Amino acid sequence: MRTVQRQGTNDHPLRGGVLLPVRDLVVAWSLIVVIAALAWVLTVGQARDMGVGPGTMGMALPLFLLLWLAMMAAMMLPSVAPVAVTWAKGIARRSSGAVRALRTTEFICGYLIAWTAFGLLAYGGLALTGSLVERDADVGKWIGAAAFALAGLYQLGPLKDICLRHCRSPMAQLMRYASYRPRLRDLRVGLHHGAYCVGCCWALMVLLVPLGVMNIAAMAGVAALIFLEKLWYRGPLLARVAGVAFLVLAVLAPFQDWLLPGLRTPMAPM
Repeated sequence: MRTVQRQGTNDHPLRGGVLLPVRDLVVAWSLIVVIAALAWVLTVGQARDMGVGPGTMGMALPLFLLLWLAMMAAMMLPSVAPVAVTWAKGIARRSSGAVRALRTTEFICGYLIAWTAFGLLAYGGLALTGSLVERDADVGKWIGAAAFALAGLYQLGPLKDICLRHCRSPMAQLMRYASYRPRLRDLRVGLHHGAYCVGCCWALMVLLVPLGVMNIAAMAGVAALIFLEKLWYRGPLLARVAGVAFLVLAVLAPFQDWLLPGLRTPMAPM
């Protein structure tokens, strides 16, 4: 059987001595791809029934968090797959294939828990903006401008750069966690990496306020931007270019209603 081998005698699970069968790499990637694909199917199906509109569109918190979890799995897992597979490589030597798959799933669960926690804040923000737009539809254009401006400024700020650097090169943190006690370690690693990912991408999710939280085209665009930021070698430059573009959209938003489908009332079908 072909294997991926790293030389060395150190027993550190993320250093030398790791033998990972190619089959196990395929399993790890396939697991993530399948979860993301199923999440996209669920999200698209629900979005077709709901359309695009302001606020929470009448969703109670439990239903919103369920859909938010599916959205985050669809949008974020493709970009986090390399990190999850890297962690799978690190635990490969000491685990069977089934245990490895279970531990990779635990990592993904920790990652999605971080984004679900952010979903609580997202629900509150959407409820507030929906209430404001319901009272005065003209407020929507200023909310949209503020959302684009916030996303643009954050893209150009230092905290974005710090979190993006971690998401692009997480090995130092993974090695630190590899020395922790095994109990719930994979969940904690996923949660920790997910927190950095929230720090990197939360402002991009704010764009869904003016664009529509169930706007599939907007979700796909944001997911593509996140994927390129994290995995393309010019990702940091792309993040800054996107920041400038968002600031331009912030200036245009009060005068261009087509930029604000998620802040229009009544709800319009996609």
